[in-house]
Amino acid sequence: MDESTKRLLQRLIRRIPTQMLRTTLDKWGRLTGGQLHSMDFTQSKWALTEKLLAICEENKFAVKHITELEMIYIIDNPNQGMWYAFQLMDPEDDAHSVELTQFKEQFKSHLRELIRHVSVKMKKHTDEAVWIRIAWGDTFSRPNHMKPTYVVHSLQTPYVFVTSLTSKQKPLLSQALVLSTRYQAIKDANLSGRKLTAIRDLLMRQYHQVFPTRYPTPLAENNPAVSNQHIEREQAESAANRLQAACEAFGGGMLPQLQSAVYKLETKFRDHSNKTMTEREEPFRCVVKFASTNLLESLRHCASSGIASTPVTPLLSSIPLKGKNYFVITDNGPGPSSQMRQPQK
Repeated sequence: MDESTKRLLQRLIRRIPTQMLRTTLDKWGRLTGGQLHSMDFTQSKWALTEKLLAICEENKFAVKHITELEMIYIIDNPNQGMWYAFQLMDPEDDAHSVELTQFKEQFKSHLRELIRHVSVKMKKHTDEAVWIRIAWGDTFSRPNHMKPTYVVHSLQTPYVFVTSLTSKQKPLLSQALVLSTRYQAIKDANLSGRKLTAIRDLLMRQYHQVFPTRYPTPLAENNPAVSNQHIEREQAESAANRLQAACEAFGGGMLPQLQSAVYKLETKFRDHSNKTMTEREEPFRCVVKFASTNLLESLRHCASSGIASTPVTPLLSSIPLKGKNYFVITDNGPGPSSQMRQPQK
């Protein structure tokens, strides 16, 4: 193995938790039973790395084998880095008939027409999603496998999820995706997060939605608080209505674990006591960010417990309703940004 391949393997082994290393190597399937047995997984990470380096050199593994191992780990542990959602637009008549083999061939072909040095590896996951690993180079340099871009796309949907994509690489990837999927355009879905499954479930509505009903039945809290029975009886109707409204706005049961929602304000400043700001011709600009380990769950709890008023403001209910967590608010009303956000550098 050359030095760059060794560095790639060393970095990868450092990333994989020791308790997951044996399972990941088993899935890789590149080591013999004897080689796996010779590794003592109770040793330090440094010792394990040196042992695995020696085995890989003995087997004469190349960079393609190491990137294969990396893909196995990333697919099983996707919640690393920031994922951005995109939506393919205006499908052609044969867009829904594109199959995996055709997509693979055309994607690689189109991307290599756009950039001379690029390495593309694809793997189909058990949930039918196609995982793509792209190592980018340029006209004069070889692909940099230390900073790959990962793309996840289910062929029968218009949604694409991307991590570690620079603004320079974005138009190249966009064009290759549009051409190989038989769509005519691609746009930013204004949805991002560190949990791939969360933004995927939110965008594809793969969670328990609660719809308005004329005769609402009180929904049970997952962990109802113990309270005075007389007070509970008096407030039962209003509490049930709050819970119903909260679940209609954000969903019932387990919710996608979004970590944040961002609102960018570009509105006229309105305050008669502050003429300096009110008379400005330029719009008032600021950014408001809500953050939580599970934002939708937190917002639902605020509404159901009475901390926040119901019915829920459209500014918040638009997160699950529109499948977005990035909004630009203008004097015309709230809505998704018309501008493309800068991806992760």
